[in-house]
Amino acid sequence: MEILLNSLLWKLNNNTFTKQINHMTLLEELQSRSGNQCELCTSPNNLEMYEVPPTSTGGVDGSVLVCDVCIGQIENPETTDANHWRCLNDSMWSEYSPVKIVAWRLLSRLRKEGWPQDLLDMMYLEESELNFAKETGEHLDESEKIIHRDANGAILQAGDSVVLIKDLKVKGSSMIAKQGTAVRRISLDHENAKYIEGKVGPTQIVIITDYVKKMSDKE
Repeated sequence: MEILLNSLLWKLNNNTFTKQINHMTLLEELQSRSGNQCELCTSPNNLEMYEVPPTSTGGVDGSVLVCDVCIGQIENPETTDANHWRCLNDSMWSEYSPVKIVAWRLLSRLRKEGWPQDLLDMMYLEESELNFAKETGEHLDESEKIIHRDANGAILQAGDSVVLIKDLKVKGSSMIAKQGTAVRRISLDHENAKYIEGKVGPTQIVIITDYVKKMSDKE
């Protein structure tokens, strides 16, 4: 019994260590790519990794190195300072897709200021990049946005994590998504407020919002 317990503890610690190493390696790659500065505003201070929602592939191709000021405003739209984002005049021309996608979303958020719309008119994204950029709905007016709510009425946003509150049969397969399963970094169906998408294991599935509960950031 003691040997089994020690083995389990070793695996747990080893997995944690591996994740930390992978995170450090990715951070170092982003630092190298960016010249150790924010890829949006070029600040060298308080840099951290930001995975581009809603369904980031992770890794360098799905992440951006940003400062605490930028990430604070990205994640809390009510704190957005339009003047801070004049830096996008430069970063929108980045050769890296995740940087361009975040720049496009922020310019779309600010388009009513006037100058961001001028930059959007000049900006070019590949079709696949543009489709992904639109996933968070930043380009939509408030009246056009469909509000997704969980079983308790909490508003769901792209990139949120939810937990299933009942067993769900996955359509077209024999798979059962079990109650209590966490589904992280969801995407929203922009035509139906009842549908979200997310991965259960390796499988991307459509989930009805009545059967999920939004998870807190600490869960």
